[in-house]
Amino acid sequence: MARFRWLWVVSLFCLALCGCDKHPAKKPDPTKGTVTGIAICADTGKPARFATVTLSAAPKKDEKAEKGVPLPATESTMTDLEGRFRLEAVEPGRYYAFATLEGYLDPMRGLDLSQVGALESDGAQELEAINQWKEHMVEVAVHAHHTADLTLSLQRGAEISGTVTFDDGSPAIGMHFELTRKTEKGGWTGVGLALFGDWDISTVSDGHGRFTLTNLPGGEYQLCALMPSDKQEAAGRVCLGDTLRKKSSKTVKLHAEEVLSGVDITVPLSGLHSIAGTVTALADGHPVGQGKASLLYADDREQARETSLTRDGSFSFEYVPEGKFIVQIAGATDTGDVAPGETQRHYADKEMPVTVLSNVDDISIALTELVKPAAKH
Repeated sequence: MARFRWLWVVSLFCLALCGCDKHPAKKPDPTKGTVTGIAICADTGKPARFATVTLSAAPKKDEKAEKGVPLPATESTMTDLEGRFRLEAVEPGRYYAFATLEGYLDPMRGLDLSQVGALESDGAQELEAINQWKEHMVEVAVHAHHTADLTLSLQRGAEISGTVTFDDGSPAIGMHFELTRKTEKGGWTGVGLALFGDWDISTVSDGHGRFTLTNLPGGEYQLCALMPSDKQEAAGRVCLGDTLRKKSSKTVKLHAEEVLSGVDITVPLSGLHSIAGTVTALADGHPVGQGKASLLYADDREQARETSLTRDGSFSFEYVPEGKFIVQIAGATDTGDVAPGETQRHYADKEMPVTVLSNVDDISIALTELVKPAAKH
């Protein structure tokens, strides 16, 4: 996915998941403007206490993100016990303001990120994100020596809750979750956005296997529980309907602000196996330590997992169901520094069929080096 310049997307995710510090309060500056206001919970009419208010500079027409150029200016603060907020020393300009609070709609759960990321230019991505979330934002013009006063409304989000258990009845503790929502065009878009290699959704099942996914817009969803793993794309999944394939997952439909409980998933303890192997160079047998190893279902090439090769050329997949698969190695290169006068060696992609009936731990894949054509003089 292309890099998002929408700083409020990145900063909100950072604030929600990574505990990043909010902007420190600024002192009044007569050469700049001030933004004040109140945030209200639409469902109760009460103040949105301790909500995060974000003020993000509106993108300029045909604006492009160049490497090393700062992202658009953004400010954030927290509301008080009366739901009020104040932002001092704001640079004059046009901004979008909105507020987030646990239990209420959040752009990180509501944006169709696949549609945003499919657009090539930074400006087009920003405008698409604005368009999708515009009804939840207030546009404001900030002028020097002036105070702009806003009222922000927070819409209650829908929720999905349930329990993940193993098929012997014990709770599945510490499971992550993958949630996808049906788009207007009938496709599916992921919910949430990983930051710094984290999980798209930070929620995990508790000590009783219980979970709640909040801040969701209405819509039709697929839900999968993810086995513990270092990275989301490498994790084994069990989806709603107790299926190991995402395409076979049952779906749930949520109305706006609905709380849907009893969405349970059972994880099998038997019939799951491991796949492991090594990748080497065909010419001399040395390990190829950079690249991607993907596990595809053989019938339709649906991706089941993806992981990176380790420096010794090895890869592995855990919790794989019985069936026919394809192991695909792509983008492989040698690791380490390149000697003076040499170029890093790249290898042709390769696929190998694998039938899983038990653990398969001895896969060996040898790659052919790609030779660049000689330069013409």
